Amino acid sequence: MILEMKVPSPGESITEVEIAEWLVSDGDYVEKDQAIAEVDSDKATLELPAEESGTITLKAEVGDAVEVGAVVCLIDTSAAKPEGAAVAEEKPAEEKATAKEEQKAAQPVAVAQPEAKKETYASGTPSPAARKILDEKGIDAVSVNGTGRDGRITKEDAINAVPSMGSPTGGSRGETRTKLSMLRRKVAERLVSAKNETAMLTTFNEVDMGPIFELRKQYKETFKEKHGVSLGFMSFFTKAVIRALQMYPAVNSMIDGKEMISYDFCDISIAVSGPKGLMVPVIRNAENLTFRGVEAEVKRLAIRARDGQITVDEMTGGTFTISNGGVFGSMLSTPIINPPQSGILGMHNIVERAVVKDGQIVIAPVMFVALSYDHRIIDGKESVGFLVAVKEALESPEELLMEGNVQKALEL
Repeated sequence: MILEMKVPSPGESITEVEIAEWLVSDGDYVEKDQAIAEVDSDKATLELPAEESGTITLKAEVGDAVEVGAVVCLIDTSAAKPEGAAVAEEKPAEEKATAKEEQKAAQPVAVAQPEAKKETYASGTPSPAARKILDEKGIDAVSVNGTGRDGRITKEDAINAVPSMGSPTGGSRGETRTKLSMLRRKVAERLVSAKNETAMLTTFNEVDMGPIFELRKQYKETFKEKHGVSLGFMSFFTKAVIRALQMYPAVNSMIDGKEMISYDFCDISIAVSGPKGLMVPVIRNAENLTFRGVEAEVKRLAIRARDGQITVDEMTGGTFTISNGGVFGSMLSTPIINPPQSGILGMHNIVERAVVKDGQIVIAPVMFVALSYDHRIIDGKESVGFLVAVKEALESPEELLMEGNVQKALEL
């Protein structure tokens, strides 16, 4: 029996996917539920599992755009598994590329031998018209190959000659073209759309991270032993953002045509760098989570994004985004809004800086933070007030985020 494997729907509104990589080869024997391909949609990269065991015949090439429901391969379920043959295993892209290069290198290449040119007094000498053109361009005749009789430089050679852009270094000047994945192309479209269709502004502030450092130093080991997750910075920032969103609900809103939609819940999107590019999974109803709950959800989503298992549903929605460029060493940036949201908070690296406390210059761990917002619905007063509220909560976490009881807040 020949089974037609069709592209399943990755999610609502998605009508087309792209074959990112075949994990098996044409003619391989595959087992039921074995991952046979990776497909890119405009929202996520998903694995395509074999529906039955049998011999596979591929019907689409890597890079092909196929509609949802289209047949991408056939599986002959009546075929018996070859004795002593291992089931086709996933082939890393590096191995495939290496194999192709080795095969190409093994093939004999016929090299055409250039015809010996007869050298005369005219070789490399420009004609009067050619010399005039070369002088106007500032090109030395020595650098021009003559195509005229006996190698003479013609007027056409002089016209086509291009001035040198610099001294030759003998280094490689190759280039590589790689097709962007469907996910990367969609991200690019959304970013350009956000830039063109929103009145985006950015406001900045700085945060003394000393109080959070002290809390983590005192409780992180106990927290990890009891809950199995680390007490990181994301839980503090998420809690601070939720408090600020409740104080300034316009930042937790978005525009829909001529209307503004405001939410009484906080679905916090967290920007994560995955193997296929930037992904933004969502922590649902983050206002109901404890520090432990936030850290556990951040860890779960980050692992799924890293392993390419994140689903479209897990990245859909979100009312506000937190992006941590500090993990890459960024000191300051202007994060771009994740549409249709109206605000995004950018975290950056933490550096010891000189600050003034009680009239004294002291050293403190400082982070610059940035809020990019849509000025169409968020005024300057609200944006600045929001960022100040985040700063206040992070600098007084025990009082403003833990209600004065650290152990209860951390569930210790």
